[in-house]
Order: sequence, then structure tokens, then C-alpha cells
Amino acid sequence: MEYAQLTPGRRFAPLHSLLYYSQRLVTRPALRRLVVRTLTGALRLRHGSGRELHAASAVEAAALANLSQSGYAPLGNLLSSVQCDAIRTYLQDKMLTDRDRERALFALAQAPQGVRVADYHLSDVIACPHILALANSAPLLGLAARYMRCKPTISALGLRWSFPVAGDASDLQAFHRDSEDWRYVKVLVYLTDVDHDAGPHVYLHGSHLTQAPVRLRFYSDDEISANYGAEQLLTATGTRGFCFAVDTAGIHKGTAPHRVPRLMLQIQYSLLPSYAYQYAPEPYDGPLLLDPYVNRLIVRPLR
Repeated sequence: MEYAQLTPGRRFAPLHSLLYYSQRLVTRPALRRLVVRTLTGALRLRHGSGRELHAASAVEAAALANLSQSGYAPLGNLLSSVQCDAIRTYLQDKMLTDRDRERALFALAQAPQGVRVADYHLSDVIACPHILALANSAPLLGLAARYMRCKPTISALGLRWSFPVAGDASDLQAFHRDSEDWRYVKVLVYLTDVDHDAGPHVYLHGSHLTQAPVRLRFYSDDEISANYGAEQLLTATGTRGFCFAVDTAGIHKGTAPHRVPRLMLQIQYSLLPSYAYQYAPEPYDGPLLLDPYVNRLIVRPLR
């Protein structure tokens, strides 16, 4: 997905900039909660509560409690090994974009030396088997609707490889906070086996409830351990197909893999569009009956 130009320049998007930085500037948790309550109330009046999306299961209730209290909720293996194999097979000949050099395109088998992080194009993510179905499944939409307290919007959908590379890690692989919307949650899905050496996601327990700085920054491992204690860090490991939900307004990082590359799916649900992005929904003529509001930023139905 393309980023919007939020600072003055040739492709400056002033409205995107205003809407994005308005939520960045409100850092006090109590004030943010007030704004969120106002927004969710307005969205429920216009688009409904999203109650019809709820799975209404004990598993969903436990995940919601974990997500609310900790900022991290394991969801188990929502994709099977067979489904993960189908995804990998489909992606074999699809082109990747180097995250650090946006014009560098390559297939996985021809990945150049030194590439740390690379993404597939949204059109290939949409066409990939099982991805849209999972993003629109009852367990995930239900969790997002209950966490958002209104019908959610899928505001980002991506497939990303992280490769083992010697030297300093990418910015994405250092502790940081995200600032995507007033309220949002990400579901991350490992499509390769991930142990402690294969680039697990690490999350600081409860940090989504703390005040973020106006100017977002990176944190060193030593700083996090000294200020919070290593025992507060939650490390997500699992076999391919393992899913977990995180509120990335909290402090987190995707560790750099040491031995083998990691393929991960990211699904972001939010109250509003993430104004850091310039949306261009992809045409969709597949078999799924998708909620047009939930999916409006990602797909454009042809029928």
C-alpha cells in the first residue's frame, strides 16, 4: 500500500496530513478515550454496531480480555498447513518490493543480497487464496468489532517477507509504537514456522494503555529492559498458521530473523481509514460475499 505525502512536497495531501496528525497530537489516554467514544457512537449510528459479525464464543471473549488488558492476544492456528502451502505456492512467482528501495522488484527465488524486508503488491494479496476469507472470518471480524465497539474497517492488508541479514536491523525491527488511527488492532499471521531465531514479534505487556510521545521514536532493547523489565516482554512464537492480535499503539517490534526468512500476513482493523495511506482499492470478482463497508478501502467489487 502506498503512503500518503503528509509533509509539503510535490504530492502533498493536506487533508490526509490534517486528519493523521490530529490524532497523533492527542496523547493523553483519557482524552483519546473520550474521542474514541464519540467516534464509535457516531459510527454505530451510521453503520451499526457490527454485532452481526461477532462469533460470540468463549474463545473470542478470552481474546478480547487479553487484548484489552495486555495489548496482545494469541488466537491459535487459524490457517492449516495445507492452506499455508497453498498461499506459498501462489506467491512463488509474484514480485516483491524491497521496503528500503521501493523501485526494486524481484521474485522470491531471485531475492538480492542485503534485502531485509519486502512486500507483495496488494493486488496479489487480494488474489492469494485464503487471505480475504481469513480477514473477513467471524473470529477476526467479531474480535475487531468488539474491540472497536462498532463495525470495523479493514484499513491495511499486507504480506511481507523478512530476511536474515548481517548488520544493523531495519527500523521495523526495533521497538517502536504505531499511530494508525484513534483506535485499531492488527492481526498478524505467521506463514512460516517462527521460533526465537526466526524473527518473532515481541510486545511490551500493557503498553497500549500508556501515554505515547507526540514525536514517535525507536527504543533500544536495553532501554526497554531497564525501564520495564524483560519479564514484561511477550514473544509470539508458533508454527505456520499461528495468528495473534496486537494493539500496536503499544511498544513492539518484529525481531530480525537470524536463520531463515519469515513470511507474515498483516490485517489491520480500525475505526477510520489510516490517513498515512493513499488508498486504491483493487477490483474483486471472487466468490466471497464481502461486507462492502468493512472492505471498502481494500477491494472494489465488480458486481
